[in-house]
Amino acid sequence: VDNTLIPMITEPLPIFLVLAGVVFVSVVLEKRVRLFKAFGAALTGILLGMVLSNTGILPGESATYDFLMGDGVYFGIALILLSVNLRSILQAGPGMLAAFGIGAVGTAAGAIVGGFILAGLVGPETWKLAGQFTGTYTGGGANFAALGRAFETSPDLFSAATAADVIITAVWMMVCLAVPVLLGRPKGEEQKEDPKSDGEMVTLEQTLNDTVKPVSLAGAAALVLVAVGAVWGAGYLAGLLPVIPEVLWLTTLVLVMAQIPVIKTLPGAALFGNYLILLFLASNGARSVVANLVAMGPPVFYYAIITVAVHGVAIFGIGRLARLDLATLAVASQANVGGAASAIALASARGYHSRLVPGVAVGLVGYAVGNYIGLAAGLFMRGMIG
Repeated sequence: VDNTLIPMITEPLPIFLVLAGVVFVSVVLEKRVRLFKAFGAALTGILLGMVLSNTGILPGESATYDFLMGDGVYFGIALILLSVNLRSILQAGPGMLAAFGIGAVGTAAGAIVGGFILAGLVGPETWKLAGQFTGTYTGGGANFAALGRAFETSPDLFSAATAADVIITAVWMMVCLAVPVLLGRPKGEEQKEDPKSDGEMVTLEQTLNDTVKPVSLAGAAALVLVAVGAVWGAGYLAGLLPVIPEVLWLTTLVLVMAQIPVIKTLPGAALFGNYLILLFLASNGARSVVANLVAMGPPVFYYAIITVAVHGVAIFGIGRLARLDLATLAVASQANVGGAASAIALASARGYHSRLVPGVAVGLVGYAVGNYIGLAAGLFMRGMIG
Protein backbone atom coordinates (compact mmCIF):
# COMPACT_ATOMS: atom_id res chain seq x y z
CA VAL A 1 0.00 0.00 0.00
CA ASP A 2 1.33 3.43 -0.94
CA ASN A 3 1.06 5.43 2.27
CA THR A 4 1.17 8.67 0.25
CA LEU A 5 -2.24 7.74 -1.14
CA ILE A 6 -3.66 6.22 2.05
CA PRO A 7 -1.88 7.80 5.04
CA MET A 8 -1.78 5.88 8.30
CA ILE A 9 -4.50 6.83 10.76
CA THR A 10 -2.89 7.69 14.07
CA GLU A 11 -5.38 9.73 16.12
CA PRO A 12 -7.34 7.74 18.73
CA LEU A 13 -10.84 8.86 17.70
CA PRO A 14 -10.45 8.08 13.96
CA ILE A 15 -8.95 4.71 14.91
CA PHE A 16 -11.99 4.00 17.05
CA LEU A 17 -14.19 5.01 14.12
CA VAL A 18 -12.42 2.53 11.84
CA LEU A 19 -12.73 -0.25 14.41
CA ALA A 20 -16.44 0.50 14.78
CA GLY A 21 -16.71 0.19 10.99
CA VAL A 22 -14.87 -3.14 11.14
CA VAL A 23 -17.37 -4.47 13.68
CA PHE A 24 -20.32 -3.28 11.58
CA VAL A 25 -18.96 -4.88 8.42
CA SER A 26 -18.15 -8.11 10.30
CA VAL A 27 -21.68 -8.46 11.68
CA VAL A 28 -23.24 -7.73 8.27
CA LEU A 29 -20.95 -10.23 6.51
CA GLU A 30 -21.72 -12.89 9.11
CA LYS A 31 -25.42 -12.35 8.49
CA ARG A 32 -25.38 -12.29 4.69
CA VAL A 33 -22.42 -14.32 3.39
CA ARG A 34 -22.17 -18.07 4.02
CA LEU A 35 -18.38 -18.07 4.24
CA PHE A 36 -18.32 -15.34 6.87
CA LYS A 37 -21.17 -16.98 8.75
CA ALA A 38 -18.84 -19.96 9.12
CA PHE A 39 -16.04 -17.65 10.28
CA GLY A 40 -18.26 -15.72 12.67
CA ALA A 41 -18.17 -11.99 13.33
CA ALA A 42 -15.36 -12.38 15.88
CA LEU A 43 -12.82 -13.96 13.53
CA THR A 44 -13.91 -11.73 10.65
CA GLY A 45 -13.27 -8.64 12.76
CA ILE A 46 -9.82 -9.88 13.74
CA LEU A 47 -8.92 -10.61 10.12
CA LEU A 48 -10.13 -7.20 8.92
CA GLY A 49 -8.20 -5.49 11.70
CA MET A 50 -5.09 -7.41 10.68
CA VAL A 51 -5.50 -6.37 7.05
CA LEU A 52 -5.88 -2.70 7.94
CA SER A 53 -2.87 -2.79 10.25
CA ASN A 54 -0.52 -4.82 8.07
CA THR A 55 -1.26 -2.66 5.03
CA GLY A 56 -0.33 0.49 6.91
CA ILE A 57 -3.80 2.01 7.31
CA LEU A 58 -3.95 1.46 11.08
CA PRO A 59 -0.97 1.60 13.44
CA GLY A 60 0.26 -1.38 15.43
CA GLU A 61 0.01 0.53 18.71
CA SER A 62 -2.53 3.09 19.87
CA ALA A 63 -4.14 4.45 23.01
CA THR A 64 -7.44 3.21 21.53
CA TYR A 65 -6.16 -0.37 21.57
CA ASP A 66 -4.88 0.08 25.11
CA PHE A 67 -8.34 1.14 26.32
CA LEU A 68 -10.10 -1.72 24.55
CA MET A 69 -7.52 -4.21 25.87
CA GLY A 70 -8.02 -2.84 29.38
CA ASP A 71 -11.23 -1.44 30.78
CA GLY A 72 -13.07 -1.80 27.46
CA VAL A 73 -13.02 -5.60 27.44
CA TYR A 74 -13.80 -5.71 31.16
CA PHE A 75 -16.90 -3.57 30.56
CA GLY A 76 -17.95 -6.09 27.91
CA ILE A 77 -17.35 -9.07 30.20
CA ALA A 78 -19.31 -7.41 33.00
CA LEU A 79 -22.31 -6.76 30.74
CA ILE A 80 -22.30 -10.32 29.35
CA LEU A 81 -22.13 -11.88 32.82
CA LEU A 82 -25.16 -9.85 33.89
CA SER A 83 -27.24 -12.29 31.81
CA VAL A 84 -26.26 -15.22 34.07
CA ASN A 85 -29.04 -16.27 36.43
CA LEU A 86 -27.56 -18.71 38.93
CA ARG A 87 -31.02 -20.14 39.58
CA SER A 88 -30.99 -21.42 36.01
CA ILE A 89 -28.58 -24.12 37.21
CA LEU A 90 -31.61 -25.85 38.69
CA GLN A 91 -33.21 -26.00 35.24
CA ALA A 92 -30.32 -28.00 33.83
CA GLY A 93 -31.03 -31.15 35.81
CA PRO A 94 -28.48 -33.56 37.29
CA GLY A 95 -27.74 -35.38 34.03
CA MET A 96 -26.90 -32.25 32.04
CA LEU A 97 -24.90 -30.78 34.93
CA ALA A 98 -22.94 -34.02 35.27
CA ALA A 99 -22.19 -34.09 31.55
CA PHE A 100 -21.14 -30.46 31.62
CA GLY A 101 -18.88 -31.09 34.61
CA ILE A 102 -17.21 -34.05 32.92
CA GLY A 103 -16.67 -31.93 29.82
CA ALA A 104 -15.15 -29.08 31.83
CA VAL A 105 -12.72 -31.44 33.58
CA GLY A 106 -11.86 -33.00 30.21
CA THR A 107 -11.17 -29.56 28.77
CA ALA A 108 -8.80 -28.64 31.60
CA ALA A 109 -7.05 -32.00 31.28
CA GLY A 110 -6.69 -31.49 27.53
CA ALA A 111 -5.24 -28.01 27.95
CA ILE A 112 -2.72 -29.32 30.48
CA VAL A 113 -1.74 -32.32 28.34
CA GLY A 114 -1.43 -30.12 25.26
CA GLY A 115 0.70 -27.65 27.21
CA PHE A 116 3.18 -30.30 28.25
CA ILE A 117 3.40 -31.71 24.71
CA LEU A 118 3.70 -28.40 22.84
CA ALA A 119 5.47 -26.11 25.31
CA GLY A 120 8.66 -26.23 23.26
CA LEU A 121 6.83 -25.17 20.10
CA VAL A 122 4.39 -22.62 21.52
CA GLY A 123 6.98 -20.89 23.67
CA PRO A 124 6.98 -19.07 27.01
CA GLU A 125 3.30 -18.10 26.78
CA THR A 126 2.14 -21.74 26.72
CA TRP A 127 0.67 -21.41 30.21
CA LYS A 128 -1.45 -18.50 29.06
CA LEU A 129 -2.96 -20.59 26.26
CA ALA A 130 -3.63 -23.38 28.75
CA GLY A 131 -5.78 -20.99 30.75
CA GLN A 132 -7.48 -19.40 27.76
CA PHE A 133 -8.31 -22.70 26.04
CA THR A 134 -9.61 -24.07 29.33
CA GLY A 135 -11.81 -21.02 29.76
CA THR A 136 -13.15 -20.86 26.22
CA TYR A 137 -13.83 -24.62 26.01
CA THR A 138 -15.61 -24.49 29.35
CA GLY A 139 -17.93 -21.58 28.69
CA GLY A 140 -17.19 -19.67 25.49
CA GLY A 141 -15.40 -16.73 23.92
CA ALA A 142 -16.18 -14.25 26.69
CA ASN A 143 -13.98 -16.31 29.01
CA PHE A 144 -11.26 -16.44 26.34
CA ALA A 145 -11.20 -12.65 26.11
CA ALA A 146 -11.27 -12.09 29.87
CA LEU A 147 -8.44 -14.53 30.53
CA GLY A 148 -6.38 -13.13 27.67
CA ARG A 149 -6.69 -9.71 29.28
CA ALA A 150 -5.82 -11.10 32.71
CA PHE A 151 -2.77 -13.00 31.41
CA GLU A 152 -1.72 -10.13 29.10
CA THR A 153 -1.37 -12.55 26.18
CA SER A 154 0.57 -11.08 23.25
CA PRO A 155 -1.63 -9.87 20.35
CA ASP A 156 -0.04 -12.29 17.84
CA LEU A 157 -0.64 -15.32 20.03
CA PHE A 158 -4.13 -14.11 20.94
CA SER A 159 -5.11 -13.76 17.27
CA ALA A 160 -3.61 -17.12 16.31
CA ALA A 161 -5.44 -18.79 19.19
CA THR A 162 -8.71 -17.11 18.23
CA ALA A 163 -8.40 -18.36 14.64
CA ALA A 164 -7.67 -21.88 15.87
CA ASP A 165 -10.58 -21.68 18.31
CA VAL A 166 -13.06 -20.68 15.59
CA ILE A 167 -11.98 -23.53 13.29
CA ILE A 168 -11.99 -26.19 15.99
CA THR A 169 -15.34 -25.00 17.36
CA ALA A 170 -16.92 -25.34 13.90
CA VAL A 171 -15.42 -28.80 13.40
CA TRP A 172 -16.58 -29.90 16.83
CA MET A 173 -20.13 -28.84 16.00
CA MET A 174 -20.04 -31.28 13.09
CA VAL A 175 -18.65 -34.00 15.34
CA CYS A 176 -21.39 -33.48 17.92
CA LEU A 177 -24.03 -33.55 15.19
CA ALA A 178 -22.64 -36.84 13.90
CA VAL A 179 -21.92 -38.73 17.14
CA PRO A 180 -25.55 -39.41 18.18
CA VAL A 181 -26.30 -40.64 14.65
CA LEU A 182 -23.20 -42.81 14.36
CA LEU A 183 -23.48 -44.29 17.84
CA GLY A 184 -27.27 -44.53 17.95
CA ARG A 185 -30.05 -42.12 18.93
CA PRO A 186 -30.91 -42.31 22.62
CA LYS A 187 -34.01 -44.18 23.63
CA GLY A 188 -37.14 -42.17 24.18
CA GLU A 189 -35.77 -39.10 22.38
CA GLU A 190 -37.64 -37.28 19.65
CA GLN A 191 -37.05 -38.88 16.29
CA LYS A 192 -38.00 -35.98 14.12
CA GLU A 193 -35.60 -33.11 13.65
CA ASP A 194 -36.73 -29.54 13.91
CA PRO A 195 -37.90 -28.57 10.40
CA LYS A 196 -36.92 -24.97 11.00
CA SER A 197 -33.29 -25.86 11.59
CA ASP A 198 -30.74 -26.96 9.00
CA GLY A 199 -27.93 -27.58 11.48
CA GLU A 200 -26.05 -24.41 10.65
CA MET A 201 -24.37 -22.30 13.29
CA VAL A 202 -26.48 -19.57 14.82
CA THR A 203 -25.08 -16.11 14.09
CA LEU A 204 -24.28 -13.73 16.92
CA GLU A 205 -26.97 -11.31 15.73
CA GLN A 206 -29.62 -14.06 15.67
CA THR A 207 -28.73 -15.10 19.19
CA LEU A 208 -28.95 -11.55 20.53
CA ASN A 209 -32.10 -10.65 18.59
CA ASP A 210 -33.85 -13.66 20.10
CA THR A 211 -33.19 -12.41 23.64
CA VAL A 212 -33.01 -8.63 23.58
CA LYS A 213 -35.90 -6.46 24.74
CA PRO A 214 -36.46 -2.75 24.08
CA VAL A 215 -33.85 -0.69 25.90
CA SER A 216 -34.87 2.55 27.59
CA LEU A 217 -32.59 5.49 28.28
CA ALA A 218 -32.87 4.83 32.01
CA GLY A 219 -32.06 1.16 31.45
CA ALA A 220 -28.99 2.00 29.37
CA ALA A 221 -27.82 4.47 32.02
CA ALA A 222 -28.25 1.79 34.69
CA LEU A 223 -26.20 -0.71 32.67
CA VAL A 224 -23.36 1.80 32.34
CA LEU A 225 -23.52 2.49 36.07
CA VAL A 226 -23.40 -1.21 36.94
CA ALA A 227 -20.65 -2.10 34.45
CA VAL A 228 -18.38 0.81 35.35
CA GLY A 229 -19.00 0.26 39.04
CA ALA A 230 -18.14 -3.44 38.76
CA VAL A 231 -14.92 -2.79 36.85
CA TRP A 232 -13.88 -0.07 39.28
CA GLY A 233 -14.78 -2.24 42.28
CA ALA A 234 -12.83 -5.19 40.91
CA GLY A 235 -9.76 -3.04 40.41
CA TYR A 236 -10.07 -1.57 43.89
CA LEU A 237 -10.44 -4.99 45.54
CA ALA A 238 -7.54 -6.39 43.50
CA GLY A 239 -5.42 -3.54 44.84
CA LEU A 240 -6.38 -4.39 48.43
CA LEU A 241 -5.95 -8.17 47.95
CA PRO A 242 -3.59 -8.63 44.99
CA VAL A 243 -3.37 -12.38 45.63
CA ILE A 244 -6.79 -12.64 43.93
CA PRO A 245 -6.65 -11.54 40.24
CA GLU A 246 -8.84 -8.68 39.08
CA VAL A 247 -10.73 -10.87 36.60
CA LEU A 248 -11.96 -13.12 39.44
CA TRP A 249 -13.07 -10.12 41.49
CA LEU A 250 -14.94 -8.83 38.43
CA THR A 251 -16.58 -12.19 37.72
CA THR A 252 -17.68 -12.61 41.33
CA LEU A 253 -18.99 -9.06 41.73
CA VAL A 254 -21.01 -9.20 38.52
CA LEU A 255 -22.45 -12.65 39.26
CA VAL A 256 -23.64 -11.39 42.64
CA MET A 257 -25.17 -8.25 41.12
CA ALA A 258 -26.80 -10.32 38.35
CA GLN A 259 -28.97 -12.03 40.97
CA ILE A 260 -30.48 -8.72 42.19
CA PRO A 261 -33.96 -8.46 40.60
CA VAL A 262 -33.74 -4.80 39.60
CA ILE A 263 -30.40 -5.44 37.85
CA LYS A 264 -31.05 -8.82 36.22
CA THR A 265 -34.15 -7.47 34.50
CA LEU A 266 -32.22 -4.68 32.74
CA PRO A 267 -32.44 -5.37 28.98
CA GLY A 268 -29.58 -5.05 26.48
CA ALA A 269 -26.65 -6.17 28.64
CA ALA A 270 -25.64 -9.05 26.36
CA LEU A 271 -26.10 -6.90 23.26
CA PHE A 272 -23.81 -4.10 24.43
CA GLY A 273 -21.38 -6.52 26.03
CA ASN A 274 -20.89 -8.51 22.83
CA TYR A 275 -20.39 -5.29 20.88
CA LEU A 276 -17.54 -4.28 23.18
CA ILE A 277 -16.02 -7.76 22.84
CA LEU A 278 -16.10 -7.42 19.04
CA LEU A 279 -14.35 -4.04 19.28
CA PHE A 280 -11.75 -5.61 21.53
CA LEU A 281 -11.17 -8.47 19.06
CA ALA A 282 -10.86 -6.09 16.10
CA SER A 283 -8.23 -4.10 18.02
CA ASN A 284 -6.37 -7.34 18.69
CA GLY A 285 -6.29 -8.01 14.98
CA ALA A 286 -4.95 -4.52 14.33
CA ARG A 287 -2.11 -5.16 16.78
CA SER A 288 -1.09 -8.44 15.12
CA VAL A 289 1.81 -8.84 12.70
CA VAL A 290 1.00 -11.39 10.01
CA ALA A 291 4.55 -12.81 9.81
CA ASN A 292 4.53 -13.55 13.54
CA LEU A 293 1.03 -14.97 13.34
CA VAL A 294 1.94 -17.40 10.56
CA ALA A 295 5.10 -18.48 12.39
CA MET A 296 3.24 -19.41 15.59
CA GLY A 297 0.03 -20.64 13.92
CA PRO A 298 0.50 -24.46 13.52
CA PRO A 299 1.51 -25.24 17.14
CA VAL A 300 -1.41 -23.17 18.43
CA PHE A 301 -3.78 -25.04 16.11
CA TYR A 302 -2.42 -28.38 17.33
CA TYR A 303 -2.89 -27.19 20.89
CA ALA A 304 -6.58 -26.44 20.27
CA ILE A 305 -7.01 -29.88 18.64
CA ILE A 306 -5.47 -31.69 21.61
CA THR A 307 -7.56 -29.73 24.12
CA VAL A 308 -10.87 -30.48 22.40
CA ALA A 309 -9.91 -34.07 21.56
CA VAL A 310 -9.24 -34.89 25.22
CA HIS A 311 -12.48 -33.08 26.11
CA GLY A 312 -14.33 -35.27 23.60
CA VAL A 313 -12.84 -38.52 24.88
CA ALA A 314 -13.71 -37.52 28.45
CA ILE A 315 -17.30 -36.39 27.90
CA PHE A 316 -18.36 -39.17 25.52
CA GLY A 317 -16.24 -41.90 27.14
CA ILE A 318 -16.81 -41.20 30.83
CA GLY A 319 -20.31 -39.91 30.11
CA ARG A 320 -21.37 -43.17 28.49
CA LEU A 321 -19.79 -45.17 31.31
CA ALA A 322 -21.92 -43.06 33.66
CA ARG A 323 -24.97 -44.07 31.56
CA LEU A 324 -25.69 -40.55 30.34
CA ASP A 325 -27.48 -40.47 27.00
CA LEU A 326 -25.80 -39.23 23.82
CA ALA A 327 -28.19 -36.31 23.32
CA THR A 328 -27.35 -34.88 26.74
CA LEU A 329 -23.62 -35.43 26.19
CA ALA A 330 -23.65 -33.80 22.75
CA VAL A 331 -25.57 -30.72 23.93
CA ALA A 332 -23.42 -30.39 27.06
CA SER A 333 -20.26 -30.65 24.95
CA GLN A 334 -21.46 -27.85 22.72
CA ALA A 335 -22.28 -25.75 25.79
CA ASN A 336 -18.66 -26.30 26.87
CA VAL A 337 -16.93 -25.72 23.56
CA GLY A 338 -19.19 -23.26 21.78
CA GLY A 339 -21.31 -21.72 24.52
CA ALA A 340 -25.07 -21.45 24.95
CA ALA A 341 -25.71 -20.47 21.30
CA SER A 342 -23.98 -23.60 20.02
CA ALA A 343 -25.95 -25.74 22.46
CA ILE A 344 -29.18 -24.23 21.10
CA ALA A 345 -28.10 -24.83 17.51
CA LEU A 346 -27.27 -28.48 18.08
CA ALA A 347 -30.37 -29.23 20.16
CA SER A 348 -32.59 -27.64 17.51
CA ALA A 349 -30.81 -29.30 14.59
CA ARG A 350 -31.16 -32.79 16.07
CA GLY A 351 -34.63 -32.32 17.51
CA TYR A 352 -33.52 -32.58 21.13
CA HIS A 353 -36.25 -30.20 22.24
CA SER A 354 -36.17 -31.35 25.87
CA ARG A 355 -32.49 -30.38 26.02
CA LEU A 356 -32.90 -26.77 24.86
CA VAL A 357 -33.43 -25.13 28.25
CA PRO A 358 -30.93 -27.37 30.09
CA GLY A 359 -28.37 -26.67 27.34
CA VAL A 360 -28.79 -22.93 27.71
CA ALA A 361 -28.61 -23.27 31.50
CA VAL A 362 -25.26 -25.08 31.51
CA GLY A 363 -24.01 -22.69 28.83
CA LEU A 364 -24.61 -19.85 31.28
CA VAL A 365 -22.94 -21.89 34.01
CA GLY A 366 -19.92 -22.09 31.69
CA TYR A 367 -19.79 -18.31 31.42
CA ALA A 368 -19.89 -18.13 35.21
CA VAL A 369 -17.18 -20.70 36.05
CA GLY A 370 -14.95 -20.52 32.96
CA ASN A 371 -12.79 -17.70 34.30
CA TYR A 372 -12.17 -19.51 37.58
CA ILE A 373 -11.24 -22.83 35.97
CA GLY A 374 -9.21 -21.16 33.23
CA LEU A 375 -7.21 -19.10 35.68
CA ALA A 376 -6.53 -22.18 37.82
CA ALA A 377 -5.33 -24.16 34.78
CA GLY A 378 -3.13 -21.31 33.57
CA LEU A 379 -1.50 -20.75 36.93
CA PHE A 380 -0.97 -24.49 37.38
CA MET A 381 0.82 -24.68 34.02
CA ARG A 382 2.91 -21.62 34.83
CA GLY A 383 4.06 -23.35 38.00
CA MET A 384 4.83 -26.56 36.12
CA ILE A 385 6.57 -25.29 32.97
CA GLY A 386 7.33 -21.65 33.78
